[in-house]
Parts: sequence; structure tokens; C-alpha cells
Amino acid sequence: MNITYEWYVEKMVSRTIEALNKNYFHALSFNNRERLIHEVLHYVQPSMKIGFGGSVTIRELGIIQELQKKDVVILDHWKEGLTKEDIEKIRIGHLTSDLFISSANAITEKGEIVNMDGIGNRVNAITFGPKKIIIIAGYNKIVPDIHAALERIKRIAAPMNAKRLNLPLPCAETGYCVDCKSEARICRVLSIMQRKPSASDMSVFIINEVLGY
Repeated sequence: MNITYEWYVEKMVSRTIEALNKNYFHALSFNNRERLIHEVLHYVQPSMKIGFGGSVTIRELGIIQELQKKDVVILDHWKEGLTKEDIEKIRIGHLTSDLFISSANAITEKGEIVNMDGIGNRVNAITFGPKKIIIIAGYNKIVPDIHAALERIKRIAAPMNAKRLNLPLPCAETGYCVDCKSEARICRVLSIMQRKPSASDMSVFIINEVLGY
């Protein structure tokens, strides 16, 4: 990243963090992943139940591998070898976990967090239930407003996730949303957090890296 672009990203992240804090989220920015992971681990205690949203960002950061070194129970529904029943049980367990870690599809410069789910387990768990919620995003998830957030989901997050999952969806072929009627559609549940949910302990961490979709 050159100096001018680095300056631009820092300014964008700074005003987004400021807006998130004004909207009652506990928001912090990070210049490197080591500091971010250290901050996440600050919230980890022995025997905790820790859940994860279906997030490429979290896996790119290596947070799960760090937590596997701790005396904690990891609720990861992406673990290989799970049955459909196992996955459903883990998703339900996310709702009452001690710590739930996820990313977001988009975060606006006005301090709003926007997500689109196919099932709704992730948007439920980042809204209410877990004792502590941490949302982590790269600066590439930042957009000007809610309209731009929805466009980002349609043009980036949804098509790329559909392709990653090898789903029989039009967007996995075209690379953009066509508002399909497919039974396999993953854009079903929209969540817009304009303020921090009043009963939830939530932190938002933004890192100066490109992560996830």
C-alpha cells in the first residue's frame, strides 16, 4: 500500500470508527493483525463457549487456530465431518455462547452494520444472545451508506460466497445479483444495525487490511 492510499484508508477507517462509537458500539481500529488478535484474546477465559459466524475474514486472520491453543469450547459449524444435525446444534449453540465472533458484509461510514443471511443464524447471534459479541472487518467492507452497503452485498459478498459454496445460483455464474427466486438463494434475511443493540455487549474491530468478501 503506497503512502497516499494508506493515508486515504486511515482517514476512512478513522471516521467510520468515530461514527460507530457515536452509535454506541465499542469500536477500535488496528494496523496489524497481531494487535487485533491480542485484543480478541483479551476477552477469552478458560472453559468459554466460543462461536463463529460463517466468516472468511475470521479464518483468514487465523483466530480459530489461536483459540484452539486455549482451554475453550469452539463452536465452529464449518468444521469438516459434521452432519446436518451437528451443524444445526452448533448454530443454536451460537445463540447462548460466551463469545461470538463474526464479520460483517458491510459497515457504513455513518456507523451502521449491514448483513445478509440465508438462514439467519449469524444475524441472530450478532444481535442478541451471546454474552460478548465481536465483529471484525477489513477496510474493504467500509461503504458510504446503507444503499452502498446493499449494493456491496449484491455485487461482491453474495456472488463471491455463492461461488465459494459452489451453489447453483445465477450470481455464481454472472458475478452479480439478479434477485433470483432460487430455492438455494442465500440472500434471505437482511439485518441493519443503526445503533448497538441495547442489551448486547458488542465490539467492532476494523483492520487496515483487505479481508473476506
